Amino acid sequence: MKKRIVKCFALFLSAALALTACGGGGAQEVRLTFATGGVAGTYYPLGGEMAAVVNNHTNLNITSVASGASADNVQQIGNGDAHMAIVQNDVMSYAFYGTGFWEDRPTITNMATLMSLYPETVQIVVAADSDINSIEDLAGNRVSTGAVGSGVEANALQILGVHGLSPDDMTVLHLGFGDSANAMRDRQLDAFFVTAATPNAAVLELAVSRDLRILSIAPDKIAALMNSYAFYTQVTVDSNDYTFLTEPVQTIAVQATLIASTDMDEQVAYDIVKTLIEKADEISHGRGAYILAENAVQSISVDFHPGAARYFREIGVLN
Repeated sequence: MKKRIVKCFALFLSAALALTACGGGGAQEVRLTFATGGVAGTYYPLGGEMAAVVNNHTNLNITSVASGASADNVQQIGNGDAHMAIVQNDVMSYAFYGTGFWEDRPTITNMATLMSLYPETVQIVVAADSDINSIEDLAGNRVSTGAVGSGVEANALQILGVHGLSPDDMTVLHLGFGDSANAMRDRQLDAFFVTAATPNAAVLELAVSRDLRILSIAPDKIAALMNSYAFYTQVTVDSNDYTFLTEPVQTIAVQATLIASTDMDEQVAYDIVKTLIEKADEISHGRGAYILAENAVQSISVDFHPGAARYFREIGVLN
């Protein structure tokens, strides 16, 4: 209980300082902790650049830190260990509403959206010489659906479900991207799910030793998924993402999303979003190219923070 009180006080103090720092009355620095992801992933380097851009143009002092990514970051916001974070919008939805793999955990409702960042595409990888040509063909094969309780697993189960399949119809392995790629390289796996920005490093590395394909999802199944789950959007993966693709792949994506604690001061949230949108060209990471006002308000699974909503309404991309 004492630890909880200290955390809550820290967030309160940040908000109080923000009134001075961003309200135009002084130069008091506001310190914020930004949970990103693993050092080998996308969230960590991108988050570090985002923090640097905001720090360079405001009197905020954002420290980006490595983390276990989406589920861990949502929990850090809930616990008061972080002021802002990057998460998948589907994981955010599960935690906020107590659905999916979060249904047996306490909900986390003290978080709000700052902006969508970029799509994280669901990729179903098979060997080019495989007889697996559709999602239905996964039945009877060895399939990695991601780590137990991960966002990848949730995506995989939802996709299998709309195709009338369940894990009982196949031999399921619960492997991360790298382990899945290694298993397919060693011919111990027939297919694996990836939910990540394209191109994914594990897929690229595997493509050096095995010829690959990525399965398309049929249009009616994409529509069914989007009707059932508001956080999905339709995307195309093509040779600009992976040179081994000979034709475009139709699939779905969730959105990497910048979120904040609802305790964050409105002006602080406004300044963060305004700076990232207006100074996005200073972000050298490839995903920085997606940070655009029109993209930032798409596929929102939990309401905007008031400061973010104010900025997006001012520039006319949000009603």
